Amino acid sequence: MTFREKISNLIEPKRDNLLSRIYDWVMLGAIVIGLLPLMFREQLRLFWYLDLISGLIFIADYLLRWLTADLHSHRRGASAFLRYPFTPMAIIDLLSILPTLNVLSQTFKVMRISRLLRLLRVIKVVRYYEPLEIILAVIRQQRKILGMVLSLALFYIFVTALIMFNAEVEINPATGEPLFNSFFDAFYWSSCTLTTVGYGDIYPISTTGRVISIISSIVGIAIIALPSGIMTAGYMDELRNRKGENL
Repeated sequence: MTFREKISNLIEPKRDNLLSRIYDWVMLGAIVIGLLPLMFREQLRLFWYLDLISGLIFIADYLLRWLTADLHSHRRGASAFLRYPFTPMAIIDLLSILPTLNVLSQTFKVMRISRLLRLLRVIKVVRYYEPLEIILAVIRQQRKILGMVLSLALFYIFVTALIMFNAEVEINPATGEPLFNSFFDAFYWSSCTLTTVGYGDIYPISTTGRVISIISSIVGIAIIALPSGIMTAGYMDELRNRKGENL
């Protein structure tokens, strides 16, 4: 096994490889400490060091993946190395590294979007956190069915919003204005009702509106249950398949 192959086995997630699992946990740790400054308004000196450490780890990971680009790609030779920086995950990796430039040099302080770019580090978790990886695999496998359920939900939200917008025309005594000032308000209410969130900021006050709300809530429970069952069944199938591959 060549040196580059050893590196590839290390950086690519492998549950049967102890060193690879350790590498995954190191990267997850780097992502966590890289996101920690985003949880505070003030910028402590400690955050400067945390950002520097996580950024250097991300740079090393990016370079190692570029070095072994041809080993985990269907392309071979120079084309694999030239194409790698333009792959989706490589772009995310690169953008998540850019905020570190603020730490290394004050001249990069003009990059006001650096705080937002740090949020891209959350996406990197998918590569190292197996449950999220399985969820994404299930979504890819069941994308047609989930797409149909999503279109059904959007259609139901639109129809319910349209009915409520025209049925609930009474004036809200608390505000002295119509309950729905625009169709978007009705669409927002319908979305909250379908998902059973119920923020309580917009609610029907007439008997007709309340009856529509009851029907919408009951049907909404059934629609929301569809993707839950699909995802659960797909998740269990994916787990069984992965266990079978490891045997």
